[in-house]
Amino acid sequence: MHIYKLIGRDIDITDAMRSYAEEKLAKLDRFSDQIVDARVVMSYDDRIGGAPAKVEVQLNLPNGMVRAEERGGDTYTATDLVVDKLERQLKKFKGRMIAKRGQEKPTPEPEDEADRPPEVVRVKRYVLRPMSADDAAMQMEALGHDFFVFKNVDTDLVSVIYLRHDGDYGMIEPANP
Repeated sequence: MHIYKLIGRDIDITDAMRSYAEEKLAKLDRFSDQIVDARVVMSYDDRIGGAPAKVEVQLNLPNGMVRAEERGGDTYTATDLVVDKLERQLKKFKGRMIAKRGQEKPTPEPEDEADRPPEVVRVKRYVLRPMSADDAAMQMEALGHDFFVFKNVDTDLVSVIYLRHDGDYGMIEPANP
């Protein structure tokens, strides 16, 4: 596999870091021979306690994409962790594509809890109450959730406010109302 784009945020990417990432990501070819390219972003923030290095990888496939990010003490550790996560995701993705095409059922393998495909196990319905983004953030915090769905009084759109890794909030709204 060839990394078409390797980006460093607040970090200079050395040849050793690039080689290590390419070597590790090349091992993913055995799970999907259809990986078109990979986009890797490495960043380092020593203000974050514990694991200042972060590696984000997006693998582009003909029928979609697989994305993962992990943190570690250094970029090498974070790369190892993210490749492990991508390996699990590619196995699931490949199984779903095979099943979707109806060619064959995915071969059953002994699965631990982390390797089984996700399924909808609960549906929760509730009335969307109009509120501001600030009120939604307070409601989310009060419930102890990482996200909250609400009807935004400013835009009259269904919106999702969520807690970002950096402690700030993000908001998702439809582009086509």
